[in-house]
Amino acid sequence: MDQKTFAMQFEALLEKYAELLVGTTDKDITEKVKMYALYTHIAKTMPALTRHWNALYPDAKDEMKELMAEIKRLNEVHRNTKADSQA
Repeated sequence: MDQKTFAMQFEALLEKYAELLVGTTDKDITEKVKMYALYTHIAKTMPALTRHWNALYPDAKDEMKELMAEIKRLNEVHRNTKADSQA
């Protein structure tokens, strides 16, 4: 498989993840979900790196907190909407 095909297929995976997580595949939201997923993974696998980055870039840390809160809020709305439609 060539790199371009793999990249397109991986992008489709990310779009589906965003759709299942927050209910949309909007490009901006998908990009935020991508950052959310990567940051979460880094924080779990290399917490010292995350702490170092947070200390080095406090403004970015605040931006990441806002992004994570937005993803959490969108996920809750999506879950509630989905639960209401199934009831």
